[in-house]
Amino acid sequence: MPTTDPELSAPATAKPALSFPPELLLRAQGGALGMRAAIFDVDGVLTDGRLYIAEQGEVFKAFHVLDGHGLKLLAQVGITPIIITGRDSAAVRRRVADLGLRDAYFGVADKLALASAVLAERGMAWAELAVIGDDWPDLPLLARAGFACAPANAHAEARALADHVTTARGGEGAAREFCDLLLLASGRYSALLQAQHGTLDQR
Repeated sequence: MPTTDPELSAPATAKPALSFPPELLLRAQGGALGMRAAIFDVDGVLTDGRLYIAEQGEVFKAFHVLDGHGLKLLAQVGITPIIITGRDSAAVRRRVADLGLRDAYFGVADKLALASAVLAERGMAWAELAVIGDDWPDLPLLARAGFACAPANAHAEARALADHVTTARGGEGAAREFCDLLLLASGRYSALLQAQHGTLDQR
């Protein structure tokens, strides 16, 4: 049974250990309505970019649990995670389903055309969209997004367009760093952290 001992209870306020430069947070706030959605590439962002292919085709991909929880937190505060990937695989579809993501597009040849259509359908401006990508197919999105991010091991051209290059590599927490940055910029990070401290078992 959880104890009510005040000495063992969660602190009154949980101060975030994470921080980013104020000018970066300002950039990541989005347009007048704030950041409303975030586009994620898969290969090289949610994975380390390596493809494991056997005679029967692609066998598996490795995903990081930190990234998955970050996407869930974004959705929780109203920043819609959108998956747009140039490849299609059962592993990615399974991961998307496990995370409960509703907005995912697979085997996309023209990411700009698709993203433009998604924005138009939702009545959103590019300023209200954040993007994280790692390679040339992502460049048109990175160039137009209100906030652009690239993993540490992204291609040089993607890093050159990014407002922020993560310290983490793709598939190793880069997407979570991107999510955390957006959450801090939105002013929601501290409340989420405090709520999490309140759910910890007190024994």
